[in-house]
Amino acid sequence: MSDNTTAAEGRSDEAASAYSWYVLGVLVVVYILNFIDRQILAILAVDIKRDLGLTDGELGFLGGAAFAVFYALFGVPLGRLADRWHRVRLLTIGLVLWSTMTALSGFARNFLTLSLARMGVGVGEATASPTAYSLISDYFPARQRGTALAIYSSGLYLGGGVSLLIGAKISQVWDAAYPGGGIGGLVGWQAAFMAVGVPGVLLALWVASLREPARQPDAASGERHPLVDFFVDLSTLLPPFTLFHAARRGAKAVLANLAMAAAMTVFALGMIALTKNPQQWTAIAFGYYAVFSWASTLRRHDPATFQLIWGTPAFICTALGYGLVSLGAYALAFWSAAYGETVLGLPKAELAFVLGGCGASSGFLGVILGGRMSDWLRARNPSGRILVVMFGIVAPVVPIWIGFTTPSAVLFYVMNFLAGMFAATALGAAAATTQDLVLPRMRGTATASFFLATTLVGLGLGPFMVGAISDLSGSLRIGMLSLIGVAPISLVLLIYAYRALPKAEATIAERAQAAMQV
Repeated sequence: MSDNTTAAEGRSDEAASAYSWYVLGVLVVVYILNFIDRQILAILAVDIKRDLGLTDGELGFLGGAAFAVFYALFGVPLGRLADRWHRVRLLTIGLVLWSTMTALSGFARNFLTLSLARMGVGVGEATASPTAYSLISDYFPARQRGTALAIYSSGLYLGGGVSLLIGAKISQVWDAAYPGGGIGGLVGWQAAFMAVGVPGVLLALWVASLREPARQPDAASGERHPLVDFFVDLSTLLPPFTLFHAARRGAKAVLANLAMAAAMTVFALGMIALTKNPQQWTAIAFGYYAVFSWASTLRRHDPATFQLIWGTPAFICTALGYGLVSLGAYALAFWSAAYGETVLGLPKAELAFVLGGCGASSGFLGVILGGRMSDWLRARNPSGRILVVMFGIVAPVVPIWIGFTTPSAVLFYVMNFLAGMFAATALGAAAATTQDLVLPRMRGTATASFFLATTLVGLGLGPFMVGAISDLSGSLRIGMLSLIGVAPISLVLLIYAYRALPKAEATIAERAQAAMQV
């Protein structure tokens, strides 16, 4: 089977080929490892906090913004690179990078070195979803795309669940064998990072063997090499290069860029004074400023892509609405084990086994059911997938309230399962919606933009918000219950998206063409 034949099958109304499902299987394995490396910090959090002398807010930063900001920002130029370069090659390089940085996390001796390692993991993992979403969109027809993306997304929950089991087991076995520290004084949590990082380098060989499908017919070729454009795109995010790009657009653009920089500085200083966490708000403010700078440059150089993403309220509201779903989901995934260990007094091994199993099974079940339901509703209603996203923000409210107020371990575990399953239903629906709102050549960029919301809003704020409220209130329970407060905001955004989506999708081609003529 040739590359062109494979891609043609993916574009047609026929069912996806057997090789398409094989590629999807490999991508799921990669995504599982992606989230093992990302989430293993959760089960090791109590030990890391003790050994490095951290606060809950600093732990939230390590589990959130330290990773999320670099994941999100590098995802933007990497998403554009995925639109034009060899996607299989890009994913292979990224897998080697994030696996290496995970292993290097095992050598961290303080908050700074562990933060730097987590930033490196974020850069490497930024290659995963833009390349995978683009490959899946070429290998699968539109009527199967929601299901395929949901299956891929199941790796998030499988990896997150397995990370708890692996992290707890390796840490306990190592500490039992070397009570005073093993080779080089390494303790259990450091050994766990190294043990899950190394296999990724070997997995990269399998990924490199995948076929690169032919591009969709409207893919842009460009005159420069895609890697040159990658570094140009990266410079649109990083000061002082952001001012150079603004200057090319004129004095008004420079003033707007400086005004945004000033606004983010004031915002960061205010939040630092309130929470006493300079690293969190410096990273977040930098991230938001960088996104503004990139979007401003995109508007000039690719007005069609800008219009279909940043100029489409249905896209923005879907991404932000789901971003708040992910805020709760990421916070639950990161803090549930620490809550059970410190508040309920449950043993680490039990938490790893039960929460790990619940997280994997509930997430897998929720994302598959949500994907299938979103495709079924989409066939009957242009905005049908948004209904599934709405369910994902409303349904977890009661399980969160019960789960984090009960003294019963059994009820705590059951409510965690339900909250995780309900929230997971939203991911495939939201991801497929954003893909439906752009042209095929824009899918990598659309994916990166979608993940800006899930990371800079969800991952960047969720774990930290719980930790900061825990520090301020003296109660991790209050921190967990604060997650309920984001549901009304998300619901308002999604109601708007539901109403705006049919017209936005029906006018994709004409809006893209009009943007190019301005």
